[in-house]
Amino acid sequence: MSETPAVFDDLRDESLQLDALVAALPPERWGTPTPAPRWTVAHQIAHLAWTDRAALLAMGDPDAFAGEVAKALAAPESFVDDGADEGAAQEPAVLLARWREGREELQKVLRAAAASKAKFPWYGPPMSAASMATGRLMETWAHGEDVAEALGVARPPTGRLRHVARIGVRARDFAYAAHGLPVPGEEFRVELGAPDGSLWSYGPEDAAQRVTGPALDFCLLVTQRAHRDDLAVRAEGPDADRWLGIAQAFAGPPGQGRPPKGARPGPAA
Repeated sequence: MSETPAVFDDLRDESLQLDALVAALPPERWGTPTPAPRWTVAHQIAHLAWTDRAALLAMGDPDAFAGEVAKALAAPESFVDDGADEGAAQEPAVLLARWREGREELQKVLRAAAASKAKFPWYGPPMSAASMATGRLMETWAHGEDVAEALGVARPPTGRLRHVARIGVRARDFAYAAHGLPVPGEEFRVELGAPDGSLWSYGPEDAAQRVTGPALDFCLLVTQRAHRDDLAVRAEGPDADRWLGIAQAFAGPPGQGRPPKGARPGPAA
């Protein structure tokens, strides 16, 4: 099987896993706070539905999507939250149906566009259909982690993380640029322990700058779902060490990330 249909299948499966977490939730549980400040379970699903619709717009009407990019640039601090707020205000059943319909439509459009090798606009660099699917999988997994943590569910890592790890590695230069930092001229070596015990490796074997650790921890790092102090990801070399402090696998401005576990506020009395 080629990599292109594999990522589409994995995006579908990642979405189904998250769907199974929320499908049977009573309406009041959709208001459960998640680790993202001010975001509930409903906000997390609303954001995924909103971003799927944005991807459909980018692939179907690039001119109209350019207008959405302009809105994002005009209000970078509130654009994403506004979209999540709007969706979270819907009845859970309506929101769930909207998410399901949007992601099914996106699956069809992505698969149809796969053979064209066309590039589509996005909030970051333009992307092919396969890259768009990889980005959607990354977000679905990351927001799914937030939902799972809020609901007290432990999700075992799967081989689908290879897509998240790959986009995290490929986004290295973007992370530096997003922070206004000079991009290192040399490639890094990244070696990650996969969930099945194998090794995922990227970059030249003899690179002086190196990053090693479990694939799950690396994915939590680049999606900013955990602080590096709470993860077993290690850097060799000053440039690699700096990267671990700024890494992001998502487009847009740098996120705030998560504080170390010891610095997080405890539950309300």
